[in-house]
This record gives sequence, structure tokens and C-alpha cells, in this order.
Amino acid sequence: MAFDSTMGMYFWGFLVLYGTVMYAISPQARTASSFFGGTDDAGRPATEWALTCSIFISWIFAKSVTNAANLGAAHGVVGGLAYAAYWLSIPVAGIVIYRLRTRHGATGLVPFLISKYGRIAALAFTLAILIRLYNEVWSNTAVVGAYYGRPGEWTFIAAALLFTAATLFYSLKGGLRSSILTDVIQAGLFVIVIAIVLFVVLPHHGVGTLLAVGDFRLNAGADLLLVALVQVLSYPFHDPVLTDRGFITREKTMLRAMVVAGILGFVCIFAFSLVGVHAKLEGLPLGDNMPGAVALAFGSLPYMLMTVVMIMAAGSTLDSTFASVAKSIGQEVPLLAGRAPTTRAITIGMWTMLAFAVLGNVPMIAGTDILKATTVSGTMVMGLAPVFLLAPLVKHSPWSFHLAFWPGVVLGVMLAGGAIPQSWAIGGGKYALLLGANVYGLGICCAGFLIPLAWQRLRTVARRDP
Repeated sequence: MAFDSTMGMYFWGFLVLYGTVMYAISPQARTASSFFGGTDDAGRPATEWALTCSIFISWIFAKSVTNAANLGAAHGVVGGLAYAAYWLSIPVAGIVIYRLRTRHGATGLVPFLISKYGRIAALAFTLAILIRLYNEVWSNTAVVGAYYGRPGEWTFIAAALLFTAATLFYSLKGGLRSSILTDVIQAGLFVIVIAIVLFVVLPHHGVGTLLAVGDFRLNAGADLLLVALVQVLSYPFHDPVLTDRGFITREKTMLRAMVVAGILGFVCIFAFSLVGVHAKLEGLPLGDNMPGAVALAFGSLPYMLMTVVMIMAAGSTLDSTFASVAKSIGQEVPLLAGRAPTTRAITIGMWTMLAFAVLGNVPMIAGTDILKATTVSGTMVMGLAPVFLLAPLVKHSPWSFHLAFWPGVVLGVMLAGGAIPQSWAIGGGKYALLLGANVYGLGICCAGFLIPLAWQRLRTVARRDP
């Protein structure tokens, strides 16, 4: 993307201003409770309003906003609904975490897994979420870079790295506390700017015309909608950006915040997908950055506003990613070895943030499809659905975890490698094989989870009736 000198100064200047302002308003976290749990200096947890804003904006990933518009351009409102459906993950997570906390006394997903399924199960889960967090780095920085240049160009890479550095600096200062506070501001700015963007775009055709674009057929995007509805049963549990926030306030406060945030997220993502539907009606060529293409077609100012939307969305996710990976390595990994977190947990967490900031951008520099960060990883963790949803059915059962979790991982790897047989496809659309792998795979994972339970009951019956 070529800019004149004035636009260039604005775009690069805004990145510097963004990092400076976020650092200035970020509080200094002086305790582990503040750095990892988001409490204030007096030890008080985040308010319900702050938690709602934080969950809402942290899940409005830059890649998600882009994917929503791309899918709207490809499949009309069906594509938008398909991607918005992933936001049902938030209420699902809230309900499950509420149950884990009130019925099982869980203080976190890793401690719960250790007590329910053993340390090896918790280790496997931790590795899965670390992969997820790694993907969050490059998939969001790449979206920001796309507003400064094409993949591979120095402007693309430089903007992505500058954005990463800006976010890292204020994340190191305050951890989760900093993330929650800045999330409130980012959420407000995001809603205002996206409202302006939609006000520019939507009247062009009218909401009625936009909502009429699309066809609810499997080969017209409905297959991806079904994929999302299947994956919401497992997808939220491998995202610590979401689940970490499920344990930092009172149970009912958390549940209300997650339900409201999920509804708001669904509405915003679907509304933004209409930007892509507009592109479809305008006959703009399909690409991997439809929001940018639409904004640029309207002129410099809309393009600048779209850039602000993406930076706000990406920043809120990236700072939460850094906070979550710091907690995972600094506090939860020691639990896997049966030890309490050390007094150096914050220092370890900060070094982990730095490592992920550097290594997490390697795929961005190499170039990778950002949609794969959602669909493939969502398939690989399908086994988490029975692990958490069916947990009340078993007591301490490591085999239930492994027979549910690992088949999902294998199927996800096979899908990524093109090894799933075509006979598994459901329908004839673009996502037919993805849908089949998730539907049949979830059935396999649930069966695997229940096998140890069935075996135990058969043995009990056999002992009673020799």
C-alpha cells in the first residue's frame, strides 16, 4: 500500500502514539495478584463492567474482524453468521466455569485438570494452550501489518513489529491488571470507531439489501456455520485469554459478564461482516483483507479509521495473550511439577512475554493464512468438549481425558495435512471436509471419554454377579 507523506506520518505516528498512551495509562503491577489476577493495589478484583469490557474486546481479535468481513464478502450474511457464532463460546465457557467453581471448587482450569485427570493430562492441555497463544501473536500482528503494506514488504513487517513492541512494553508494566484497564478504553474507542465505519458503509445499499445477500445452503457457507456451532463446545477452553478471566471475580459476576460480552461480541462481529457484504454487492475482488479494501474504496479517512479499529482490536488481544502466557509459565507450569509458584513468578512471566513477542512473529514474517489459526486449532482441541462438559460423570479418570483429547489432536493434524478421507465430507461446500471432521471427530472424542466409565461400570456389575 503506497501512501503520500502526510498519510505515512499519520499511520506510523498513530502506532507510536498508541504505544505511548497505553504505557502511560497502564498501572504498575507490584504483586502477583495484580500481575496475574488483575486486582488493584488494595487486592480488589476487577468490577463487573470492567470484566465485561475486557472479555468483549479481548475476543474481538483483529483477525476475527478481518475474517468476518472476508466471509461476508464470500458468502453474504451466512458467512457473517458463521463467524459470529464463535462468540457463543463465551457464554458456554461462563456456564461451564461457573459450574466448575461452584460444584468442584476449581481455582483454574489447570488445577482442575490435575485433580480430575492427572498431571500428564494437565501438561497436554498446557501445551495446547501455549500453541494457541503462540498463534494469537502472529495472527493479530499480521492484520495490523496488512494496513501498512503487503505481506513480505518491509512496511508490513516493520509495522507489525512496532505494534508488537508497543503492546509488549505496557504489558510488561502491568500484566493482567494493565490488560483489563486498557481493555476498557480500547472497547470504548472500538465501539465508537466501528460505529462511524458502519455509518459510512451501510447506508450505501441499505440494511435490508445487505441482509438479503446469502443463501443458507451447505455449499454457500452454511457448512462453516455448522462447524462453528460444533466447535463452540470445545473452542473456548483452549483460550486462556477468555478462561483466565473466569476465575478473577465472584462466580455470578463472572457469569453475567461472560453472557453479556458474548452477546455484544456476536452482534459486533455480525455487524462488521456487513462490510464484506457491501464489498460483495460492489463487486470488489475477493482478498484476504476485505475491510481494508472497502475502506480504501471510500477514501483516506475511512481507511485511517479502519486502521484504528484493527489496532484497537489487535492490541486488546495481544496484551491479553502476553498476560495469559506469563501466567501459564510463571504460575501454572510449576503446579504441573507439584510445586508452588516461586517468588520469581513475575520475572519469569515477563521473560516469557518477551520470548513470545519475538518468536511469535516468525509465522507473520513467513506469511500464513490467518483463518487457519481458528479453524485448524479449533479442530485439534475438539476433545476438550467432553473433558469439561461431561466432567461430572467421572471421578478421577486420566484415561477419560486421554481417550478424548488425543483423537481430536490426531484428527486436527490429519485435517491440516490433507489426510482426512473425502468420504468424511458433509455436503459439497468449501468447508465440507472440515464439517465432517468436526462432527464425526466430536463423536469419537465423546465415545473415547465414556469408554473408561463404561468399563468401570461393567467391572462393577461383574463383581456383583459372579
